[in-house]
Amino acid sequence: MRRLGVSIYPENASVEQNKSYLYLAAKYGFTRVFTCLISAKGDIDKIIRDFKEVVTYAKSLGMEVIADVSPEVFKRFNISFKNLKFFYELNLAGIRLDIGFSGIEESLMTFNEHKLKIEINISNGTKYLDNILTYLPNKENLIGCHNFYPHRYTGLSREHFIKCSKQFKEYGIRTAAFISSSNATFGPWHVNEGLCTLEEHRNKPIEVQAKDLFNTDLIDDVIIANCFASEEELKILGNLDRNILELTVEFNDNVPELEKKIVLEELHFNRGDVSEYMIRSTQSRIKYKGHKFELFNPKPIKRGDILIESSLYDRYAGELQIALKDMENSGKTNVVGKIVDEELFLIDYIKPWQKFKFKKAMH
Repeated sequence: MRRLGVSIYPENASVEQNKSYLYLAAKYGFTRVFTCLISAKGDIDKIIRDFKEVVTYAKSLGMEVIADVSPEVFKRFNISFKNLKFFYELNLAGIRLDIGFSGIEESLMTFNEHKLKIEINISNGTKYLDNILTYLPNKENLIGCHNFYPHRYTGLSREHFIKCSKQFKEYGIRTAAFISSSNATFGPWHVNEGLCTLEEHRNKPIEVQAKDLFNTDLIDDVIIANCFASEEELKILGNLDRNILELTVEFNDNVPELEKKIVLEELHFNRGDVSEYMIRSTQSRIKYKGHKFELFNPKPIKRGDILIESSLYDRYAGELQIALKDMENSGKTNVVGKIVDEELFLIDYIKPWQKFKFKKAMH
């Protein structure tokens, strides 16, 4: 099951603010929480007290909290990797090792008596996971999570992101990555230029970032890294279909009702014999065979346009297509609308046989 998550940084907001945010997130179906013990500074007793209160509250909402730690945190709180009771007593569901150990320690930790998840860093692209697996960990308790990057231009490239994520998915290990809220104002550190895993996501709308990560089919959990996302953002993500790509479409004027119905109500899939010029969804031409599709908008075709063939195209009548490139219109094809600009890049990642849907843009 694919999940949504939020992040909290107890040292940077009051207990009440964090609880209020968690309540809101839980209301919209968020079930994961990321938090950070690495950045916790100051009065240790107060930090632990506040931290535990917030984590316990999240747990009461049915949320799973995982805290970022490092060997330095183990030293500061005098914790041995052989005994993770300290984290269990904080009501955490697991710990994320931002900087890991040598492999044998991680393997041993996955057998902890408290069944805490041991989450390791996906973003480095080394053989770190392979190394841990040579020590035969309990894979049930081993999961992975990417880094986030507060500094502009330091986020991962898509190529590196895909490569690293595949290393984990090939072993069947659960994965997570971060997206960034445009309403949030802080994270664990002072730098605040967005807080995402993929650099190309930094200025994109939050739901587009989430759609992209889920659409890679390499990420199970998508977590908002910065605080506090707006209720509107939480709601939009809560309503997102996490299992199928849903593209937002702007219709042209005077599109007949049946053509709109084909766009919005059919489950579409890309044919297996793919073209470099278009994505073809052909079921509607079978379903509405015999219907006369009038010609009403045969304008030049631009990348991202949604097309439905008129009956002048004979056996293709009623077929829906998405233009991957600018093309000449034969004079028989209706341009019924277009994918909104911010989602246009997603059409490049629709695979052969992949299912997709459309929804109407809300203005």
